[in-house]
Amino acid sequence: GAELADGYGYDARVLPRKNALLTSSFTGWNNYTMDFGKLTADPEAMKHFGNTMVMWDFHARQPKKVFQVPGAPLEIRWAWGPNHNYAFTATALGSKLWLVYADDGGDWQAKEVAPIGEAKGGVLPVDISISADDKTLFVDCFGDGKCRVFDVSDPQKPKQIYEKQIGKQVNMVSQSWDGKRLYFTSSLLARWDKQGADNEQFLRGYAWDGKELKPSFDLDFTALKLGRPHHMLFGSTKIGANRTTIASRD
Repeated sequence: GAELADGYGYDARVLPRKNALLTSSFTGWNNYTMDFGKLTADPEAMKHFGNTMVMWDFHARQPKKVFQVPGAPLEIRWAWGPNHNYAFTATALGSKLWLVYADDGGDWQAKEVAPIGEAKGGVLPVDISISADDKTLFVDCFGDGKCRVFDVSDPQKPKQIYEKQIGKQVNMVSQSWDGKRLYFTSSLLARWDKQGADNEQFLRGYAWDGKELKPSFDLDFTALKLGRPHHMLFGSTKIGANRTTIASRD
C-alpha cells in the first residue's frame, strides 16, 4: 500500500484485540517549520498535506489497507467498548468527522460521517476525545477556539449537541476518567499559534454535566511565564492528589 499512501505520518493508535494499528497522515516536516500565515498563503506548501490513513497488521508492522480521507486527517481515537470496532478522526483542512470501522464481514472501511462547524473556510479541528461510554465525542477547533460536542452513540450518525467558546485558540482536550471534568490547552505549535491578543496561552478546566461545560479554573501560562501549554497526559491510578502532566514549550 505504500504507493497509495501519502508518506506522511502523524497519529498512531492500536486496537490490540483486533491486531489493528491505524495511522494518520497530516503533513510533513517542511510545513511544520513554516509560519502558519505564510504556510496557508503558499499554494505549493498547501499541496503537502495528507489525504490518507493506513490500517496495519500491528504485530507484523505491515500495511493492510489504505483509506482515502481527504483534508489532512489528524488525531485518532478508538472506541473503548469491547465490541466497538471503530475509531474516529477529524480532518484539519476538511473540517469533517470520519469513522473507520469493521463492517459485517470484518473488513475495515472509512467514511465521512459529519461536518464540523459551518465556517466557509473551515474551523481547523485539531484534538478529539471520546468518552468512556463511547457516547460523546469532544472536538477542539483551533480556528475559532471552540469545543464542539457530538453525540456518537450511533457512530455512523454523529450529531452535534453543544459547543463552547474555550478561548481565542484551543488545541488539546483531555477528560478525567469519570468524564466529569475536561481540561483544555491552547498551543498548537509555536510557529502556528495566533498572533497578538489572540495568542492566548492557558490551561483551562471545565466541569461537564452531560449538557454543558462550566468553567472551574483558568491558568494563564503567559502571565505565569510557563511557556506554551500543549499536551496533557493522565495516569490511570490515583497517587496522592489528582495530578496532570502538561507539556509546554517556550
